[in-house]
Amino acid sequence: MSDQINKCPADRHIPVLFEEVMDYLRPAPGGRYLDGTLGMGGHTEGIMMRSGGKAEVLGLDRDQQALELAGERLERFGERVRFAQSCFSEFEGPLRDLGWDSLDGALIDIGVSSLQLDNPERGFSFIQDGPLDMRMGHADGLAPASSIVNKASYERLKMIIGRYGEEPQGGRIARAIIEARLNKPIETTLELATLVEKAYPAKMRATARNHPATRTFQALRMEVNRELDELQEYLNRILPFLKPGGRLAVICFHSLEDRIVKHMFQRESKGCLCPREVPICQCGHVPLLKILTKKPVTAGPSELETNPRARSAKLRVAEKLPVSSPVGS
Repeated sequence: MSDQINKCPADRHIPVLFEEVMDYLRPAPGGRYLDGTLGMGGHTEGIMMRSGGKAEVLGLDRDQQALELAGERLERFGERVRFAQSCFSEFEGPLRDLGWDSLDGALIDIGVSSLQLDNPERGFSFIQDGPLDMRMGHADGLAPASSIVNKASYERLKMIIGRYGEEPQGGRIARAIIEARLNKPIETTLELATLVEKAYPAKMRATARNHPATRTFQALRMEVNRELDELQEYLNRILPFLKPGGRLAVICFHSLEDRIVKHMFQRESKGCLCPREVPICQCGHVPLLKILTKKPVTAGPSELETNPRARSAKLRVAEKLPVSSPVGS
């Protein structure tokens, strides 16, 4: 079976850091893999192609439309690829439904998908007008971005925009939102984008490399979808499902997310975690991971030329170690 991506009727882009992910995951015949952020199925297709069509993959996504498109793309692999509508942090239920208790590899790509960005009705775009939504999946019971924008206090808005967007103008933007919504609710993406742009100091607007609303929209999206909490929950629970030698791959697009992954990998690659002043280990912690990417892997020039959205992608990969005895036992 060829390693080339097979084109299907729906839009089929090659996913970010595709070759790098495949090289690290090393998909093998008979292996079982979890793709926690299926999207349009590009990484899962790669896993199946690299394994000669003989691996098994469980693909999860919050977005029903993404699942339908991925199902079309991956139909030729039959029952070797299964699907479930789920957040990646809730992977345990779908795994139990299949009777899987171990994995040879697990991947999450936690950037917003092209499918969502390019559809103004989803509310992620500050360039095209649409409802101020930003939910990755409506089945999650999450409130849309309009609820936060129109109901949150100044302090909460400032925190969200400043922390998740790493936006130095968070206070000015929060104040502008509070003032604007006194007249009428802020209901569309272009309303908010225009508001944020006007809140920026004129000199910063003139010299900004990106649209002034970029960070604010990113921050609201992360808050709406609980993205940091979702990542932390997933990392806290995925390791027991990996076989020794199984590999965990995470693609992040935000420094806060990447920091969470980095710290988890560092912690789980160490033995004793007791403070230095404790002479004999009391924690009993054993190293569970071997870090395979000392620095995050980023897109090369050829990928950036064809896919500028890959510029902020960072891939970290670690391998599950065999179980060993605790330090000091």
